[in-house]
Amino acid sequence: MQLRIEKWHGLGNDFVIVRAEDLGAADVGERVARMLCDRRRGVGGDGVLAVSEEATHTARMIVRNADGSRPEMCGNGLRCVVGWLASGRELAAGQLTIATDAGERACRYERESEHCFRVGVAMGRATVSPFSHGATGARSFVRVDVGNPHVVSFDAYCAEDLQSLGPAIERGVPGGVNVELARLVGPGHLETLVWERGVGRTAACGTGACAVAAAAATAGLVLFDEPVTVELPGGALTITVGRDGCAVDMLGPAVRVFTGVIEI
Repeated sequence: MQLRIEKWHGLGNDFVIVRAEDLGAADVGERVARMLCDRRRGVGGDGVLAVSEEATHTARMIVRNADGSRPEMCGNGLRCVVGWLASGRELAAGQLTIATDAGERACRYERESEHCFRVGVAMGRATVSPFSHGATGARSFVRVDVGNPHVVSFDAYCAEDLQSLGPAIERGVPGGVNVELARLVGPGHLETLVWERGVGRTAACGTGACAVAAAAATAGLVLFDEPVTVELPGGALTITVGRDGCAVDMLGPAVRVFTGVIEI
């Protein structure tokens, strides 16, 4: 079977996007996701996004990680889906609603070039709670739910720490969890490294950036209701955390890399 695909990325967090109707199903499934994400034998990516257009301004996104697992949400993937949908429309700016396994997300977009879009997403409310686990050692973490689970630490770290902490904490939590090591580098400016469950170390994570900003605002490191820059290895996202219920807004790029056809 030949399958039409597009490759997109959000700050280097890369995805294969497929149209659900081309699959004959809403979801690519574990086997096909693993094959498509294989960087030597497939297209290569951190995940696969299967999209069903349900109405003019509404679509559904199902995410498969590189290991075939199905997470509830993906922030960078969501922006890429909005860009993918917007690229087929004449309007230079607009709004879309995307249904995910974590609920509906209201999105807005602006076309910056033929292959690049600026996408904003109302990500919903973040829930910050205590977290402790033997795999964290002496480090302090908080758990943040932004539609999918994260644990965030603001303790001092070096880049190598993520390689040991990430997989240990991910495996130690039932169902897995995303891990972020973060620090404040200036007023309203955070840096973070990301370990994504089912993928490993990635250049960026949209929901991870949201989790870090929400945890930082709750801890008093950054201000509520003010844009915060979250710097990831692949680039920066702008996150705003509302004082009222930790409602989170994410703004960042979505870029098309190429289109093609692959045999599956």
